[in-house]
Amino acid sequence: MKSVRRLEQRKAAFVGEYSAVLQLDHPSAHVKDASDGTVVSDLLAILQATRPELVYTHNLADKHDTHVALALRVLTACRALQPDQRPKRVIGCEVWRDLDWLCDADRLAMPVDTHENLHAALLGVFDSQIAGGKRYDLATAGRRRSHATYSESHATDRHTGLIWGMDLTPLLAGGDPAEHARSHIRRFEQDVLDRIARLGQETKPL
Repeated sequence: MKSVRRLEQRKAAFVGEYSAVLQLDHPSAHVKDASDGTVVSDLLAILQATRPELVYTHNLADKHDTHVALALRVLTACRALQPDQRPKRVIGCEVWRDLDWLCDADRLAMPVDTHENLHAALLGVFDSQIAGGKRYDLATAGRRRSHATYSESHATDRHTGLIWGMDLTPLLAGGDPAEHARSHIRRFEQDVLDRIARLGQETKPL
């Protein structure tokens, strides 16, 4: 299966005309082990060689352990760079948990409604996952379209596909990732409670 997945990633790079694809082959156990520095070392080398201005990774509220661990390793690698070499922005993307719960001010909207034929082709390359009984191709396209429709309740659709992101850029200069995630959760909690309080107050009869 590893060989199949490696080949699928290379096919996707060809279809998407990627500039490069780097296959590090780290097992999940290494990614999840914060004391194992090999993953961060590899990521640091890649960042130093490519000097990206924008980095996409997983978000801190994902429910997949390996995804959250990887986001933390990416942040560690970015912080290890000299300040003038760090990416200008790091965005955590949704995979195993949607980010539609984020408050509007905390939610980064990334329209993905161009080249839908290319989206379908890229998703279709990973046949080993789809044929195994997980329709990622349909689910991914459906989620993007539903985000576009449900993003605004009082306006017509401006896009046919949206991905939500969590801005991790403030963490480049330091700070606690757990507190960063907690601040988003607290703002969401307050938004829900404020709306209930505002709309649930009984009016006194005249």
